[in-house]
Order: sequence, then structure tokens, then C-alpha cells
Amino acid sequence: MRIVVTGGAGFLGSHLCDFLINEGHSVICIDDLITGTTDNIAHLIGNDNFKFIHHDVTNYIFIEGKIDAILHFASPSSPIDYQELPIQTLKVGSLGTHKALGLAKEKKARFLLASSSEVYGDPLVRPQREDYWGNVNPVGPRGVYDEAKRFAEAMTMAYHYYHKIDTKIVRIFNTYGPRMRKSDGRVVPTFINQALEGKPLTVFGDGTQTRSFCYVSDMVEGIHRLLLADINEPINLGNPQEMTVKDFAKLILRLTNSKSEIVYKALPIDDPKIRQPDITKAKELLGWSPKVPLEKGLQKTIEYFQKKL
Repeated sequence: MRIVVTGGAGFLGSHLCDFLINEGHSVICIDDLITGTTDNIAHLIGNDNFKFIHHDVTNYIFIEGKIDAILHFASPSSPIDYQELPIQTLKVGSLGTHKALGLAKEKKARFLLASSSEVYGDPLVRPQREDYWGNVNPVGPRGVYDEAKRFAEAMTMAYHYYHKIDTKIVRIFNTYGPRMRKSDGRVVPTFINQALEGKPLTVFGDGTQTRSFCYVSDMVEGIHRLLLADINEPINLGNPQEMTVKDFAKLILRLTNSKSEIVYKALPIDDPKIRQPDITKAKELLGWSPKVPLEKGLQKTIEYFQKKL
């Protein structure tokens, strides 16, 4: 297939470009490089099955020739990014999704939206199933990202029902691996780099809030399966193995052999207390479940940041 990946120079988008090319597809990567970087795709330059377009997808997207699929992954995706770039985050979730869907309509291509577990907000149920509507504060500091993704989902389904576009929605839970940005504010790169540099690991709140971590190779395989599946309703992808942030900090200290201490700071507003995906649908409809053990994936991620340091 000839596939467009918006946000393809980002952490997850670049791994997706790699995976799709290895599967024999031709990839057109679109990125405005606000949070992505060409370092993530430099190894693909010169590959006949890869093309990079520097473009802001909130503006009209023009691509010549046939397009079989569009994977819309463009968006700031970490708390630091979307709080520093609130307007851009809202625009890429609304205007960017609209432009990408317009391209899908023009090319009669299937469309996959990268949504997020953030559509569930600070959830009141555990684990989170796809039929849970969420607990989101629309005017809180995280609201720009949460509501951008919720709006993007609504627009995607509207194009499916009204324009008969073959759309898919993946709700992505915490994903980690090489190519994460050191300073993006997410817990995996933050803890790893603090440990490697001998700095205190900063845990917000009392550390009893939970997260579930899925290695990036598992995630992109699940996304590819969803792209090829005859499914239009949202699907959770993530690792249901849940652990507290405090225990995760201790695990990072052990894997890095770090002598750093753990310090506690006030919990940010609307920070989710629990995060655990119900992946029953992914197992039944896609035959997918994560395979990479947490410690093995973390070791690969630690090696990546050691080389960067």
C-alpha cells in the first residue's frame, strides 16, 4: 500500500514508518517538526519506499497519485508539549484531523486516527473499556489534549457515517521505547535520565497513581493489525500490566544501578490516578496482545538514552 503517516517524524510515528516499510508498504511521512525531529527518520532518507514532506497538517494537504491509507499521528503528545503548545494541540486535533480526513475522502483511502487513553481523563473505572465515556475536565490544563482527541474521534466517526470513509480509531495507552525525547515530561524518559545523571527521581503526589507501559514494537504491530482489520469502532491498545509510579521509579533505579533518591512533589491538576487498558477487544478482534516484557523493553530504552548521553 501507499500510506501517509502524519506526525511521522515523532517517536511513535517514526517507528510506524519503519514497521510499514519493513512490511513492504510505501510511506509518505508528513511532519512540521514542532515536536518531531528528522533524527528519527534520517536512516530512511534515500529509501525508495520513503518520502518526507515538511508540512503543517492544519493546512490543506496535497499529494499526487493514489493513496491507500492515511494514519493521522500528528499532535504534541506529552503534558509539557501540549501545555506549551495549547493552541497548536487543539488545531491539529480539529483542523489537522479535518484536513487528513479530507485527503482520505479525496483519495478514497482508509483512515486511522491515533487517539489516546487521555479521552478517558481521570477515569473512575478500572480497567478502562472502550464503552467508558471518560471523566475529562474540558477547561483544565490537560483539557486541550483530552478534548482535541475526543473531538478528533467525533469527526472521524462523522466522516465514517456521512462520507462512508473506512475509518479506524486506536486509543493508545502509555507507550515507551527508543526515540522518546529526553525532556518531553513523560515518566519513562524523565525517570531514566534522572537516574542516569544521578539526579533525584521526581514522583508527583504520593506515587500510588498507576500507569501501564507498552513497548513501542508491540504498539506499532497492533496499529498495523487495526489498519488492515474490518473494524470501525475505537480499540484500546496498551499493556494491561499496571503498576504504581513509585514502584516504577524503584524499578528504574534497579535497572540503571543508580544511587539516586526519590523525591515527592505536588500532584499536577487533573493528573490521572489510574491508567489501565481493557484490551479484550484487541485480543478478540485483532488477535493482539503485548509480548515484550517490561524489563526487557526498559533495558532497550535505557541503552538508547545512555548512547544519547
